[in-house]
Amino acid sequence: MCGRYSLSASPEEVKALFEYIEQPNFPPRYNIAPTQPIALVKHENGGRHFGLARWGLVPSWVKDPASFTLLLNARAETLEEKPSFRAAVRHRRCLIPANGFYEWQRKGAAKQPYWIAPADGRLLAFAGLWETYSHPDGGDIDTAAVITVEANNTVKPIHHRMPAIIPQEHFNDWLSNGTVMSRDAVKLLQPVDEGLLIATPVSTRVNNVANDDPSLWDREVIAAPSQPPKPVAKPKPRKKAAGGSSGNSGQLDLF
Repeated sequence: MCGRYSLSASPEEVKALFEYIEQPNFPPRYNIAPTQPIALVKHENGGRHFGLARWGLVPSWVKDPASFTLLLNARAETLEEKPSFRAAVRHRRCLIPANGFYEWQRKGAAKQPYWIAPADGRLLAFAGLWETYSHPDGGDIDTAAVITVEANNTVKPIHHRMPAIIPQEHFNDWLSNGTVMSRDAVKLLQPVDEGLLIATPVSTRVNNVANDDPSLWDREVIAAPSQPPKPVAKPKPRKKAAGGSSGNSGQLDLF
């Protein structure tokens, strides 16, 4: 799954790539986590638009969001089958700007975080879905999920899934909900070409969402946990000698 990512590019850089109408201002983020607001790009009213949504999709038919598991990721292979995503993949596809993402590799009892991003620092566009949830008591909130695919050879040693990345030449195909059918759009959801991404081991500081700074990308290999020492076997008590031990304690003589 994709559970953390970064968007550190400037607002001007993001707008230049995605060509939306607005000129929003937003700070760099190095550790974006579930339930936080995320930037997305969608096609509405004849043009591309910038928007914000809570990371964790809630389908419009959910009656009680508090009892519904937030959908952070959506598997590309089953988008058209799952009730939670079927309407969104037809009518509410979006792009999620990112500089890269984090994934964790298990090392015994520990997990090594990796920062996975293009070697040249270019921006990425994750494929996403969004929904507007209308609460029965009033109020609307936009929510979103990142679509994932099978990992490519770069990511596979770390995790078996990765975000679906849409190349710039296919932005229109993915965003054009009204003219590109979902069955054709999902064909764009493939593991990214080998060679685009590199994986760098980084500090476990990324595990804490309060840490949100560029040093999270610094290379750091965590030490594999050492094996705990084997317990020392306690000596077995010797049998009590015939006639008992001296004294009246009734305890076996261990010495």
